Amino acid sequence: MTPERTPEVPAWLKTAAGNAWRVLVLAGAAYVALVIVGQVELVAVALFGSFVIAAVLRPLVGLIGRIAWMPRALATAIGFVVAVAAMGGIGTFVGVSVANQIPRLTQELVNGIDAINDMLSRLPPPYEDLDLGKVTGALSDWIEKNSSMLLGEVITRFGFVAEVLTGLVLALFCSIFFVNSGTSMWRWALSQVRPAAAAKLDAAGRAAWATFSGYTRGIAIVGLTNGIFAGLALTIMGIPLATPIGVLVAMGTFIPYVGSAIAMTVAVVVALAAKGPWWALAVVALVALIGQIEGHLLQPLIMSKQVRLHPVVVASTVVAGALVAGVVGAIVAVPCVAVVWAVFTRLRAFDETSAPLLDA
Repeated sequence: MTPERTPEVPAWLKTAAGNAWRVLVLAGAAYVALVIVGQVELVAVALFGSFVIAAVLRPLVGLIGRIAWMPRALATAIGFVVAVAAMGGIGTFVGVSVANQIPRLTQELVNGIDAINDMLSRLPPPYEDLDLGKVTGALSDWIEKNSSMLLGEVITRFGFVAEVLTGLVLALFCSIFFVNSGTSMWRWALSQVRPAAAAKLDAAGRAAWATFSGYTRGIAIVGLTNGIFAGLALTIMGIPLATPIGVLVAMGTFIPYVGSAIAMTVAVVVALAAKGPWWALAVVALVALIGQIEGHLLQPLIMSKQVRLHPVVVASTVVAGALVAGVVGAIVAVPCVAVVWAVFTRLRAFDETSAPLLDA
C-alpha cells in the first residue's frame, strides 16, 4: 500500500507567506519604535525641530563663511543671531499689530452681532425670535459659572508651556551643533561601523538629508509665499488682523494641502464678524484661490524635485499622521515618509564603487 502523497504548497503561496511574515515583522518593529518615541515625545519633537533649523540655516551659514572668510563657528553664531533677530522682529510686529487692532475688532464684532440680530428680527415666524444676544449672554453666564474650572485648566496648561519652552531650548541647542559641526559628527558616526556598511549608511544618510533639507526649505518658501499673498490680499480687502493671519497661513503650510485652508478659516470668521457675510464669502473665494495656487503652481514648481510622492500618498500620510499624533503628526508625517522613500530608492540602486563618504 503506497502512502498518500502530501500535496505540495504552491510556489505563489510560499512567496506570499514569506513576504507576509516579513511585513508583520516590519510592522511590529515600526509599532515598537512609535511606542518608544511616544515615551520621549518631547525629545523626538525637539530633535525634529533642530533638523528643521539646521536645514534652513546651513546654507546661510555656508554663505556667510564663504563671503566673509571667517571660521565656521563665527559664521554659525552670526547666522543664528540673524535668524533669532528676524524671528523676534516678526513676533514683535505681529504682537503690536494684534494689540492695535483688537479694540477695533471688538467694536466691529459688536456691530456685526447687532446687524445680524436686526436681520434675524425681520425673518418670518417662527424665526423672528432668534437672537444672538441670548447666545452670547448664555455663553457669558457659562463662563462666569465655570470660571474656577477654566482657571484650573489655564494653570494646568502652564506645565505644557514649560514643556514647549524646554523643547525649543533643546532644539536650538542641538541645531547649533548640527549647523556648526554636523559633517564631523556624521563622519564620526560612519567611523563606528565596518567600511562596507559605512558606505551604504553614508549613501542612505546623504539621500535622507538631501530630501529632508530640500523639503524643509521648499515648504518654507511655499509658506512664505502663501503668507505674503494672504496678508496682502486681506489688507487690500480691509480685513482686520491681516498680518497675524498671514503669519498663521505661512505656518499652516507645513501641513500640506490643508494647513493653509484651516488657517484661513480664521480670516473667514474675522471677516464675518467685522464686515459681514458678503466679505466672508469673498475671503472663502480667497481661500480657494490660495489652495489652487499652492496645489497647482507652488507645490509642483518648488516641491516636485524634493518630495517624489503622489498627492494621494501625501494626503493620506497627513491624515494618518494627524490620527496618530495630532497636529505634530500631521506636520512630521510627510517629510518622514519622503525620507523613508528616498532612502529606499537610493539603497535599491546602491553601487559600492560610486559611493564616497559624506564630504558636505
